[in-house]
Amino acid sequence: MPPRKDTDASANVPSFYGAELRFKREAAGLTLEQLAEGSFRGVPFLSLIERGERRMPLDLAQHVDKRLGTDGFFERRCEDARKAKQSGHAEYFADVAEMEKYAESIEEWAPALLPGLLQTEGYARKVIQTGSPWLPPDTVEKQVNARVARATLWGREERPSFWVIVREELIRKPLLPSGEMAAQLEHIAQVIRSTQGVLQVLPETTAAYPLMMGMIKVMTFPDAPPVVYTEGLHSGQLIDYPALVKDYRRSYDLLRAAALPPEMSLDMIEQTAEDYRNGKHRA
Repeated sequence: MPPRKDTDASANVPSFYGAELRFKREAAGLTLEQLAEGSFRGVPFLSLIERGERRMPLDLAQHVDKRLGTDGFFERRCEDARKAKQSGHAEYFADVAEMEKYAESIEEWAPALLPGLLQTEGYARKVIQTGSPWLPPDTVEKQVNARVARATLWGREERPSFWVIVREELIRKPLLPSGEMAAQLEHIAQVIRSTQGVLQVLPETTAAYPLMMGMIKVMTFPDAPPVVYTEGLHSGQLIDYPALVKDYRRSYDLLRAAALPPEMSLDMIEQTAEDYRNGKHRA
């Protein structure tokens, strides 16, 4: 068995929280299975919390305090860990942004907006201002910076493999002025080519296809089960139930088959960017 990877408790609040949970659990002589018993959460979820990769829900914190006899410590501090993990992201997305850093692979289906990991600052600002026009300017900038900062993982030596499928409409109907839209598409092409990622475009003429009901993000990890993230207006959901994850991944595989081949798709992205640059694009 490979040696256990200890969490660096000094890295951030969630890592400190997770390291303390592991310390208290082991001091009590309990395995992850024993600590999870009687809760509504599984062992993989607890393991991710101990590594600082997931936040502690209130119900689980109360369960842990009861099993470990920690006098409400984890219940009192789970809110601190939650706030620390948000870092400019919506509360429902904070876990996803953290998990991207540890993913082995990321697969996305983007029917309504270009994926956050591929957005330029201008595109992100437009999306945030349009979706939540009531936000004060400093909050908008905080969210823009947080979204753009997620893309730093593309510069890492050990980065996740990436596969994304987007609707053709997202590149044909400009959300931004022509010059900015060209920069957005050029940025996508640069990321995909430099990371050996895969991009496919689902043609506008495709009327019926898998996953018509909305976006998904599938993440796999080297030492944890895969998860699926789905999102609606002002809300999102992480799914780790194995049977559901399997169904989502099967649907994603079918969607790949309905989309254009990768090289043709990337050529379309680059040609459309050039058309925006030259004033030739017509929505």
